[in-house]
Amino acid sequence: MRRGMKVRIFRTFIPLPARSRETVWVPPQELATDPLTAALRRDGHRRTFARGQTLFVEGDRPERVFMIEQGRVLITCTGPGGKDAVLAMCGPGDVLGEVSVFDGEPRSGTAVTLEQVEAIIAPASALTRAAQEIETAHELIRILASRLREADRRRLEFASLDTLGRVAWRLVELGERFGRETPAGTEVDLPISQEQLASWCAASREATVKALAALRSLGTISTSRRHVLIADPEALRRHAQGFA
Repeated sequence: MRRGMKVRIFRTFIPLPARSRETVWVPPQELATDPLTAALRRDGHRRTFARGQTLFVEGDRPERVFMIEQGRVLITCTGPGGKDAVLAMCGPGDVLGEVSVFDGEPRSGTAVTLEQVEAIIAPASALTRAAQEIETAHELIRILASRLREADRRRLEFASLDTLGRVAWRLVELGERFGRETPAGTEVDLPISQEQLASWCAASREATVKALAALRSLGTISTSRRHVLIADPEALRRHAQGFA
């Protein structure tokens, strides 16, 4: 990757909370008491998936719902021309497949494990029964509302930021959800390819590589194979907000 690339930044502010819950992340200590989790555990079963296994495929009937307890899952969908587009990376606490259960439509995306994953699998009927309980219904509403907020935020992001800003935003999200704090900064394992990262940022691979090189040249991050060290989180956040 070349260093010293000059990248123009749009000066548009997009609010980025210090610790966003828009990805429906649930702290491990809350998993045992969350009413939705309790309902899915009661009616479902735990299963271990190896890296690269498929949980469900775009177009499948919504017969099951998944709750991730350990590991990460990549969500993709097929775009125009048959090319896969990355929609999200999910992790512990995320519930997958609930929208299709409620609207009865086929799966809108494909879920593939990025590493070994522990998940609770419950039948669709378990979710619909759980939704009849007030506390669980409130949790489901929160999840669906956060999906809408995330979709709105992502549209604003794509309209307002260039590739560097969008790459910075993905790295901020990854650092907050999956990072490990070290004396040198926040370490993030990145179990996806540059092509997948580019798709997630709605950018070409070449533009994404240049954005990463620009962030490295500024001392904001350092990278190695499938690994990122966020050396200056505040600077990265400024880039994600279009302020740098």
